Amino acid sequence: MTGRDPRPLAGACLFLVCLVAWAALAPGAWALDTGRDIPGILRPVRVGGDRDYPPYEFLDKDGQPAGFNVDLTRAICEAMGMQVEFRLGAWAGERKALMDGELDILQGMTYSDERAQILDFAPHTIVNHAIFARRDSLPVANLDELAGKKVIVHRAGYMHDTLAGRGFEKDLVFSETPADGLRLLASGQGDYAVVAMLPGSYIMRENRLDNIQPVARSVATVRYGYAVKKGNEALLARFSEGLAILRETGRYQAIHDKWLGVLENGKLKWEVIGLYVGAIVTPLLALLGGSMLWTHFLRKQVAQRTRSLSQALDELSRNQRQLVQADKMAALGILVSGVAHEINNPNGLILLNLPILRKVQADVTRLLDACQAREGEFTLGGIAYARMREEIPRMLEEMQDGATRIKRIVNDLKDFARREEGAAKALIDVSDASRKAVRLVEATIRKHTSHFSTRYEEDLPLVWGNSQRIEQVIINLILNACQALPDKARAIEVTTRHDDAAGKVILCVRDEGTGIAPQHLPHLTDPFFTTKRETGGTGLGLSVSAGILKEHGGGLTFDSAPGRGTIACLELPVPKEEPPS
Repeated sequence: MTGRDPRPLAGACLFLVCLVAWAALAPGAWALDTGRDIPGILRPVRVGGDRDYPPYEFLDKDGQPAGFNVDLTRAICEAMGMQVEFRLGAWAGERKALMDGELDILQGMTYSDERAQILDFAPHTIVNHAIFARRDSLPVANLDELAGKKVIVHRAGYMHDTLAGRGFEKDLVFSETPADGLRLLASGQGDYAVVAMLPGSYIMRENRLDNIQPVARSVATVRYGYAVKKGNEALLARFSEGLAILRETGRYQAIHDKWLGVLENGKLKWEVIGLYVGAIVTPLLALLGGSMLWTHFLRKQVAQRTRSLSQALDELSRNQRQLVQADKMAALGILVSGVAHEINNPNGLILLNLPILRKVQADVTRLLDACQAREGEFTLGGIAYARMREEIPRMLEEMQDGATRIKRIVNDLKDFARREEGAAKALIDVSDASRKAVRLVEATIRKHTSHFSTRYEEDLPLVWGNSQRIEQVIINLILNACQALPDKARAIEVTTRHDDAAGKVILCVRDEGTGIAPQHLPHLTDPFFTTKRETGGTGLGLSVSAGILKEHGGGLTFDSAPGRGTIACLELPVPKEEPPS
């Protein structure tokens, strides 16, 4: 035994034991204990979805999760530093798994007031539902007309809930996936199927279901996105924050373009760009090389043929100017395509979000009206509520009109830049194409004139062309005529005739409008030339129309003077023999 007192050592050991016991028992003492089941931190977020709902979510040919929702979820989890585990199966089973706690979140669920009582939502896109039918079925225009019909719906989907709520439950035919539902319809079972428009079109194309078609394209427009059980706001907030980050960085738009196609036509592949560039550059280089050789040859003959050389140099100068102009137009086409892409992206978000804002405004107005009735007048943004109540809907309407106008101008630009020389052609009746065009713009015609008439020559020869492209030209001519009328009392007449001597079919649109100044007539088909820029004209309609008729071997002529109206005529050659197939 030494003389050292053992009591201080015993006291230190007792203090250490107490400290360890407090650390183990104290609430929140160790993040490791309290964070044991945080989704995405110490274990992956369990994300559920539909195994067959393309292009939003589906299992690919290798059995792996794919689609818009899957890529979006992966990007969000990457941005927020979360782990993720996907489980895609039958939709009814996935909904039950969420409610049973086997899943943390569903990545693609449609919002409804009934579902919002037990779930919380973070929408990320808008979905339109459509009615599909076999091609021999009678058309229907809305959900109410499905009463008494056998309707195929996705079990436990939004349309199952909607139609059951309308009392159609006894007539519903259920499928486990939208693809199964459309296959049932194509095989002759059921009368109609109600499926989201984009997945329905995707499934029809991938499965070659050629005997069915959409008969009502937008019977319900709904918000679609992430859903969690009530009480799981923390996880939903993380997904909402990640979604906001993706929108700000542009990744959301890139994923959207990849799967859903805001630009519809998508991005050109480099191989296609190379083909177009080669098709433009090669002839230009050939022409330029030929011009240089021709110039060299002329210089060798300068001593003997001074007069001929002068004429040849003038011709060369004209050719060079044409080459420069052709090069400018080729560059302009590429520039227009890029500009259209950059404008469409933010404008697509505006058009996507405005309907939601208008619904929110309508809901908020009811609350503010009640507040005004209870507490009296107040201000919003420094302006009296009574005035803002009238101004806000008008502002939203102006924003909608402005965004729609931007979309129309961009589409005009894309039409101007697009080359469709390989478009399918057939023998067509110009009078029949005119009747279809008139039907498409009938509402605009009625708005601008009370005196519209047509006169079509009987037994008009058929011409070789693309019917839709010719209809586009006729629509442009009719719309221009409508815009030229100062009031509804002025008339518009559309006529067709056969000029046998010239071998042409001619369609003319005559209006009693304000007419066109002589100095403007030579420039009507120049790109971007317009006398109506203050009313939204882009100067591309007649330029595109002239290009279409040139591709068809025809032309466009105008006869006009200020105060006596305008006659615009399209001419198409009558084939002398049957064109090759």
